[in-house]
Amino acid sequence: MFKTYEATLSFLYDNLPMFQRIGAAALKNDLSNTLALCEALQHPEKKFKSVHIAGTNGKGSTSHMLASILQSAGYRTGLYTSPHLKNFTERIRIDGKEIPDRFIVDFVNRVRPLIDEIRPSFFEITVAMAFDYFAVEEVDIAVIEVGLGGRLDSTNVIIPELSVITNIGWDHKDLLGDTLEKIAAEKAGIIKENVPVVVSERQSALEGVFRERAEHLNAPLHFAQDYYKAGQRQSGIQVLLDVHKMSELFFKDLDVPLQGFYQRKNVAGVLKSVDVLRSKGWNISGEAIRSGLESVVRQTGLKGRWQVLGRTPLKVCDTGHNVDGIREVVSQIQAQSYARLHMVFGMVKDKDITDVLKLLPRDATYYFCQANIPRALDATSLSQQANDMGLRGFVIPGVNDAIREAEKRAADDDMIFIGGSTFVVAEIEDL
Repeated sequence: MFKTYEATLSFLYDNLPMFQRIGAAALKNDLSNTLALCEALQHPEKKFKSVHIAGTNGKGSTSHMLASILQSAGYRTGLYTSPHLKNFTERIRIDGKEIPDRFIVDFVNRVRPLIDEIRPSFFEITVAMAFDYFAVEEVDIAVIEVGLGGRLDSTNVIIPELSVITNIGWDHKDLLGDTLEKIAAEKAGIIKENVPVVVSERQSALEGVFRERAEHLNAPLHFAQDYYKAGQRQSGIQVLLDVHKMSELFFKDLDVPLQGFYQRKNVAGVLKSVDVLRSKGWNISGEAIRSGLESVVRQTGLKGRWQVLGRTPLKVCDTGHNVDGIREVVSQIQAQSYARLHMVFGMVKDKDITDVLKLLPRDATYYFCQANIPRALDATSLSQQANDMGLRGFVIPGVNDAIREAEKRAADDDMIFIGGSTFVVAEIEDL
């Protein structure tokens, strides 16, 4: 029996395979462990309403925004996301408050015999823990973010009120498929019979994948961009959104604290999702929508999405880590005003990083680093590959050492960007 939170967490980290740390070896290619855990817990996944969110990029931001709107509408709202940045408890929240340490200890002690028997992954245990917590605490609704893919993801045992797919891009090709169509089919695996689905971003080449799955399951399908369009305006470093519903102005000067240009796509998906929930009887006012979007960081604690950490020099971090995410980040960097650009950058080693490196600015000074996890790409190897692409800088393995070196070299009118991997952002000391 575990007595402390620290001992319990050490057991989870040290004894259960964890994708964030070791990669594909942690994955189980079916839902049997999750189903066994849910059965042992008397099926908590059936005891609360939910929204299920998948996608390559944007699913975390979308989950947080939708949860914040539901909170603002007065609903007791669960939120399950991954990975965490600083603390394990970030993964499981109710109305923005993180799961108590005591619940985690008691839960692991309760299911320890089953853990020893079936050897579930770290992710499978955290999913079961989240479902059990939401059921015990009797949430009105929970927003559940997929971990990886969709069809075989541990979260895919729920029958939600609504399924949401944010976008499809190149990520985890070794696990999800070597074409965008195959990746889209895996994400579309969260679509359930008679359950409406919202696709945030229309991608014409993939539209047929979603239509075929939705029609087969009689699931009403909505492409958010057919209904909502968000235009961004930059005021200094502040980004404001004007949102149109069809041709009518819906929100003017929407001040969403998630400042990434890419959030305009996510906002459209969130707003259409609210429409669908309203049609199913959920009472969500326009005031709750605006309040939820504008207070999302305060209400749900989301970090690391184009987060401004300092202004002289401008210091920003972002968790974008694949080709589409980095493309959006680079576009926003180029829209800033600065004298010189400093890039504190690290990646993981189980991905082809060539296409990402091709996107990065050639005129920046780089500080190549590596997160303190087994999956991190060695900073020297990253530097060598980057040099082949014409990127120059310093090898400083420690993330915060690299940040301090960039700060030492940067003038007040320069810009420092920190990113390339979620795990690099997670190690920022002042995040």
